[in-house]
Amino acid sequence: MNYYERSDLSIRHLPVAFHEWEQKAREILAAGPFGYVYGGAGAGDTMIANRKAFERYRIRPRICCDISKRDLTIRLFGQKLQVPFFLAPIGVNSILHPDGELVPARVCAQTGVPYVLSNVSSQPMEKVADEMKEAVRWFQLYPPKNKELTQSFLERAKKAGYSAIVVTVDSTMLGWRETDLRNAYLPFLEGHGMGNYFTDPVFLSQLKQPPEEDKQSAVLLALDEGNNTCFTWEHFAEIRKRTDLPLLLKGVTHPHDARLAIEHGADGIIVSNHGGRQLDGAIGTLEALPEIVQSAAGDVPILLDSGIRRGADILKALALGASAVLVGRPYAYALAAAGETGVKAVIENLVAETEFQLAISGRSSLQEIDASLLTKM
Repeated sequence: MNYYERSDLSIRHLPVAFHEWEQKAREILAAGPFGYVYGGAGAGDTMIANRKAFERYRIRPRICCDISKRDLTIRLFGQKLQVPFFLAPIGVNSILHPDGELVPARVCAQTGVPYVLSNVSSQPMEKVADEMKEAVRWFQLYPPKNKELTQSFLERAKKAGYSAIVVTVDSTMLGWRETDLRNAYLPFLEGHGMGNYFTDPVFLSQLKQPPEEDKQSAVLLALDEGNNTCFTWEHFAEIRKRTDLPLLLKGVTHPHDARLAIEHGADGIIVSNHGGRQLDGAIGTLEALPEIVQSAAGDVPILLDSGIRRGADILKALALGASAVLVGRPYAYALAAAGETGVKAVIENLVAETEFQLAISGRSSLQEIDASLLTKM
């Protein structure tokens, strides 16, 4: 449904712009949960770099084009997707809403937007899959140290209908996050984000007592599994052998790493700096994208994560070679501020804005988007 056709007053009274959703979330959430989503590494320079990179490109529209019909569909790994963006894997959604990841999963199923479920979701992957039914969903894997636990996660994901695995490797240890340090806040210590661990038979078999009897020990073991600082290309190649699902590597910002990912079996690459939450002073993802696209040489699809806020951002990423993008903080703030209604409003606005941007740029389908759309400042 187009923006001008809406009649629901509750929708009309919701925020529209990203900064408005951010402010609403700030007003509603306690300092710890809000800071966990909002904060970046160190001084926040990488978060700033993500946005500055988009600002350096300007769209150069064409006129007198037939834009009466618009098409936002794309194809990835043999699946037709209705829009060129996914909801990014954001963990511990229970700090934002009591139902956690069930809310964005439900909205994605309703709207046709694919969802990447976080490894550290508060809800187990099977329960999220039940909400989504046949809708497209991928599973993010923070590779555990324990190979049997890795195998269990992969098998559970496939059985639950997740159609790709996103191995995230830029956070094998947590970055220096001053906001969280100031608030003395780490949601995992309260039991958030443990949905997949606390329901996994391999993980549970390692515990002396079940989580309901000794939550602290269970949480510490889960955190130790995720603190996989010895993860190497050889370990990624092992994961490749353990699943026949499409395998993407998330956290790439260097063109040499993109080539290594392909050589070690990656079916796709996600250019990401973890939303600026890991390494302060790092390169913005849109800055990194052109070199990575060149390095990949069309062998695998390239997706872009970190810093996407508007439809214009999506078009700029596609023009520079991305096949699709991932959207994170916008839906997280909406989840906190207005639950299911908020997440749905953010998605519908982003779809509508992307379609408007496409048409006003003089293009009628995403297949017409290329580097000629942009000029660099």
